[in-house]
Amino acid sequence: MPLYKTITAPGNAKVLIWKIEESFNELSKGVVLTQNCRQRVEGMKSEIHRRGFMSVRQLLAIEGYEDKDLYYDDNGKPHLNDGRQISITHSFTFSAIVISDFSVGIDIEMQRHKILRIARKFTPVREYRTLANEDALMRKLTMVWCAKESLYKSFAEKGVSFLEHIYVEDFNLGEERTEASISYFDRSERYSVKFLEFEGFTCAYAQISA
Repeated sequence: MPLYKTITAPGNAKVLIWKIEESFNELSKGVVLTQNCRQRVEGMKSEIHRRGFMSVRQLLAIEGYEDKDLYYDDNGKPHLNDGRQISITHSFTFSAIVISDFSVGIDIEMQRHKILRIARKFTPVREYRTLANEDALMRKLTMVWCAKESLYKSFAEKGVSFLEHIYVEDFNLGEERTEASISYFDRSERYSVKFLEFEGFTCAYAQISA
């Protein structure tokens, strides 16, 4: 069972990361899906997405949850029936969940240079022009994207813009944390963000500041 990493964090939070090496059938062993989720999986054309979906169910099982314990609200935000907070992500060969007593978000992204082409759509790129080369810029922009995506997942309000409503405080490349905030109409929240980099991927998880 390739549980890649487990991290404990303040707020009784726990991050679990899975490296997806098994087939869909192997990942399905011991997993009982609800009818809705079974239909979702059957409708997925991508094998990567199917395996990612099932690896998340394996992570839930590690923490004592079944598929039936998970539900989504009208904004697409996942919730657990026992009231604890959860966020979910998967990208290519990795998936992850974070479970906490407080509102949380998590995102994993493969580090790819194409982020340089879309950076202006989600952050003021001029803030990072001091970086020495494109590889360093690519890494930092991926971290910023993951941070904003994790806040977006936690905040879960339709209409939120990465560029206009989510701010990530600057940090040095290689640092493992930063602060971030999101403001939308009359609602505003601050978050603590933690970073990991591994095997060409970036992960960020954000927890709302108490």
